[in-house]
Amino acid sequence: MASYRIEVSATAEKQLRKLGQTDRVRVLRAVQALAANPWPAGYRKLQGYDDVFRIRVGMFRVIYSIDGRRIILTVLKVGHRKEVYR
Repeated sequence: MASYRIEVSATAEKQLRKLGQTDRVRVLRAVQALAANPWPAGYRKLQGYDDVFRIRVGMFRVIYSIDGRRIILTVLKVGHRKEVYR
């Protein structure tokens, strides 16, 4: 199975810059792991969307979409669990 190419939206990039150094490293490691396995243990599909999923990274959530035809995984949002779904 080919690994997915990861794209980060401008919103997610801005949210990543706001995180502390240790949290940023943890989130980036989780995002890099998604390239090999976009459906890791604990992932959830978001209701109301066909191809949008989320993973937990401590108190933070990474919301991403998958385009299987082009083998691209796009990180849409990164944030604290209380704020990321707004």
